[in-house]
Amino acid sequence: MRQSQCDLILEYLCKGNSLTSLEALDRFKCMRLASRINDLKVAGHKIRSVTICDPKTKKNYSQYSLERKPEQLSMTI
Repeated sequence: MRQSQCDLILEYLCKGNSLTSLEALDRFKCMRLASRINDLKVAGHKIRSVTICDPKTKKNYSQYSLERKPEQLSMTI
């Protein structure tokens, strides 16, 4: 059975990766990452968004990652 874009994105984020719209387009052929992130949030996943300004173009974009629980942080130290 083929995985949905939400499944693929969640799996990628669960591995500790972060994701931008351009990366999502390249990796998952996802043209609406913000919508898929919203779907995951509605499903109960804690996802944080950081706004980044490209130094060359001065354009802003979002980078998404899963929020880590305190017990997960202590295990990675």
